[in-house]
Amino acid sequence: MLVRDATDDDLPAIVAIFNYAVRDTTAVFSTLETDVAARAAWVAVRRAKGFPVLVAEADGRVAGFAAYDQFRSFPGYRHTVEHSVYVDPAVQRRGTGRALMEALIADAKTRGLHVMVGGIDADNAASIALHEALGFRETGRLPEVGAKFGRWLSLVFMQLVLNPGAAPPEAR
Repeated sequence: MLVRDATDDDLPAIVAIFNYAVRDTTAVFSTLETDVAARAAWVAVRRAKGFPVLVAEADGRVAGFAAYDQFRSFPGYRHTVEHSVYVDPAVQRRGTGRALMEALIADAKTRGLHVMVGGIDADNAASIALHEALGFRETGRLPEVGAKFGRWLSLVFMQLVLNPGAAPPEAR
């Protein structure tokens, strides 16, 4: 498996994977599918900030994608990012998500970021277990903040301190 920067040629596969998550899972609390133009804009926003959008390629096809962006827009959050990772259902539980997460974490550490946050459906035991295996810890739980498929969804926040012991930067 190869983890690399996403290209424009990867956009149709990224859209298909994301739209599957929208239609058939609670991995994203959205009911709105996307298209190539919207995903291209999404990629452009992250790249303009210097943040990665990665794909995992297996057997010559995109098996998953991942990215991160600033956690919140206020300057005080500039050292904290929130990630997203999606895997093609045909290749789930084969290490694709882990490979993408490990690459995101390494990238964020290299950039000197301090914390990575993930928001996960509380019923997604596999994703929670993966995050725990990578060193993330649950730091918050928001019951019934989302709704999809006729039921309430709870959100678990997990975080990884990327550079433990780092002194906070001076205010800008």
